[in-house]
Amino acid sequence: MKTQTYDVIVIGGGPAGMAAALKAKEKGATVAIVERNDELGGILNQCIHSGFGLSYFKAELTGPEYAELFINQVNNAGIDVYLKTMVIDLNHKKQVKAVNEAGMLVLDAGAIVLAMGCRERTRGAIKIPGSRPAGVLTAGLAQRYVNIENRKPGERVVILGSGDIGLIMARRLTLEGMQVLGVYELMPYANGLYRNIKNCLDDFDIPLHLSTTVTNIIGHPHLEAIEVAKVDEHLQVIEGTREIIACDTLLLSIGLIPENELSQKSGISLNKRTNGPLVDEKLETERPGIFACGNVLHVHDLVDNVTLEAEQAGICAADYALGKKNNKIAAEHKAMLVVEPGENVGYTVPVKLNLPLGQAVKIQFRVRRPLAKAQVEVNVGQHLIYTGTKKAFKPSVMEAIVLESSDIDRLDINNDTLIVSVKEEK
Repeated sequence: MKTQTYDVIVIGGGPAGMAAALKAKEKGATVAIVERNDELGGILNQCIHSGFGLSYFKAELTGPEYAELFINQVNNAGIDVYLKTMVIDLNHKKQVKAVNEAGMLVLDAGAIVLAMGCRERTRGAIKIPGSRPAGVLTAGLAQRYVNIENRKPGERVVILGSGDIGLIMARRLTLEGMQVLGVYELMPYANGLYRNIKNCLDDFDIPLHLSTTVTNIIGHPHLEAIEVAKVDEHLQVIEGTREIIACDTLLLSIGLIPENELSQKSGISLNKRTNGPLVDEKLETERPGIFACGNVLHVHDLVDNVTLEAEQAGICAADYALGKKNNKIAAEHKAMLVVEPGENVGYTVPVKLNLPLGQAVKIQFRVRRPLAKAQVEVNVGQHLIYTGTKKAFKPSVMEAIVLESSDIDRLDINNDTLIVSVKEEK
């Protein structure tokens, strides 16, 4: 069994993996992408709707068009691509073991970028009671059936969850002649982007029912109906509001889970809030030389943001592998600053900063609930180092702030905590 060696190995060939690989290659590293599917592009290949690339390419593209632009660059860059290759092990020595049609493959890396993406939550994750008939499927699977395999999942459709994939599929199924009876959302607010609510529901007169969930699934062997009910502020069913809806298809759009079984197997700790690896300002995990980016790190709302984050991971991985890690900063290292979510903030990326920074750092976060008018405040101990402008915040939108290194490096910090809060105007 022959072992191949690369400066940087990227696990995953979706938009994050390709962007990271290209930037690592630009830095002079030898690079390989390991992808389990038979083609690059990831989930973008089945996202035939437009709306991609508006910020990165300054053009409105479909998912396959966005992916093709990167696939062409990868093919022309001299990056080795292993398709239909499944990674089965990743150890602390940065050795990747994988299998494909040719058998076992062993790859040694100077640095690794984790870019495995995410998967959909299924019915089991939320424990909907009832029978187990055909006709209950995730929105992403329905998207593949319709857009790739040219199959109709059903005729009368109900969608549970107002995530972006579910909203987009409400429009797609309507255009294919299916009747979408409504979208039901447990929370008192929608979880998808406003543009998808407007373009996919409002424009097609598809009702959105907030504070409502599916409480029973009826039918065997095929779905015949579902039961829905209103919930209170504690998300408990309000008796007397139950309603039976006849349908043959239930699509689940109830969230995404980063694909981190491989990360956990290699001993990388995960953020309990995001289910992604804990990383620093360089997107490096607690395992030196192993970086993470894209939806395997935290679920993004726009692929453009995935690309930008992945490019940073690729650059940092190449620097690490090529021995260009900033030794001066390492030698002068005086403290580690822990980054924690404060008031109204669900999580932050990164979760720690190595000081002194020496350059500006971007911190991404999501709020826990919609806020009509609020502003970001960043504190280190008793020091207020950043105040944002007042605006509206939504959980569906990833927020980002940039902190100047001078605002942090000048403080007398001794393993202190940086807290990101969003203060609502009373």
